Amino acid sequence: MLSIQSKWRYLFMFLGIQLVVMALLSREGYQKRVTYFIRIFRKPDATGRNHTTPVVVGGDVYANLSQLSRARGHEDGMAYCPRTSPLIGGPIHVSFPSGLTLREVEKKNPLVVRGGRYRPPDCLARHRTAIIIPHRHREHHLKFLLYYLHPFLQRQQLHYGIYVIHQAGNYTFNRAKLMNVGFQEAMKEEDWDCLFFHDVDLIPEDDRNTYICDGNPKHAAIAMDKFGYKLPYKMYFGGVSALTPLHYLKMNGFPNNYWGWGGEDDDIGARVSLAGMYITRPSLKVGRYKMIKHVLDKGNDRNPKRFNMLAKTRQTWKLDGMNTAEFEIISRQHLPLYTNITVNIGTEAGLHPPPQPPPKDAGKPANRQSNVPAEMAAKEKQQQ
Repeated sequence: MLSIQSKWRYLFMFLGIQLVVMALLSREGYQKRVTYFIRIFRKPDATGRNHTTPVVVGGDVYANLSQLSRARGHEDGMAYCPRTSPLIGGPIHVSFPSGLTLREVEKKNPLVVRGGRYRPPDCLARHRTAIIIPHRHREHHLKFLLYYLHPFLQRQQLHYGIYVIHQAGNYTFNRAKLMNVGFQEAMKEEDWDCLFFHDVDLIPEDDRNTYICDGNPKHAAIAMDKFGYKLPYKMYFGGVSALTPLHYLKMNGFPNNYWGWGGEDDDIGARVSLAGMYITRPSLKVGRYKMIKHVLDKGNDRNPKRFNMLAKTRQTWKLDGMNTAEFEIISRQHLPLYTNITVNIGTEAGLHPPPQPPPKDAGKPANRQSNVPAEMAAKEKQQQ
């Protein structure tokens, strides 16, 4: 049998070992290793997320807006808004409830006026920001973006307007050309000092990611859930980006010849560098976005020419852009939550491509295809 002295000796040895282990665990390297092995053996929850994965818990995006008065003061006696808005709350909880309607979004945003315009009711905004959203057949995504984006911008005490640029017809989608249209049409309405070019399926998750421009072009959507909340590659400039009018003019706007999915973001990023500017970004913790899951739309297939076109950006950026953008505005509607601009941007053959000749073996001339804006407007009205 063990003596009392031996028992005390083993007890002290056991306590000593515990102290050593605790000391080792307090070191970051050991903590990471132990956490890694625990994560391997711990069972994931029903969503597939491991219990040890850190989760950012956000608040209600409308929570800080109840104190705003509907009555707007007289601007002559107003002071400027604080440089940092007291309404900013940080992380935002984002979910996509079924049954949401635009009418419900209107009711949640009583201070938004026709055309999707807003100004703080109790102070003079320091910044004027236009949001440009290229769009076609994404009404389901648009209502969720508007639900979150309006209070998100109000919490930042911005003077803002939201423009949805809708491509008419069924020809291949051209995101960058629609953004060129958005810039030119938004600047006709107001002297915006910043323009955010915003994909319709990306929802911001932290209102500290301010929608104001920097001294250089800014890439705001640097941490999407789609990419594990990391920047996929260094020169990535997709999703949500911000330019001042001067930035836009300096880089000759965006390319007009990227028809279909992919390539235009990298071309725009290259233009920033070629124009003597560089890309700024918020922190990974702040520049977080949740993507509404979807498949590629019909009429927006992957662009097979994108890599060859990107290789020629250095030669083409001054020849293709704002200075060559051709389009025809079909309609402009100042709706309760946004300004909808429907536009004919033509095809790869031009704004009004010539009609195709009839087949040689046809017994009678083929019907001519037309891109007349009036016909497109009629189709758009039926779709609405």
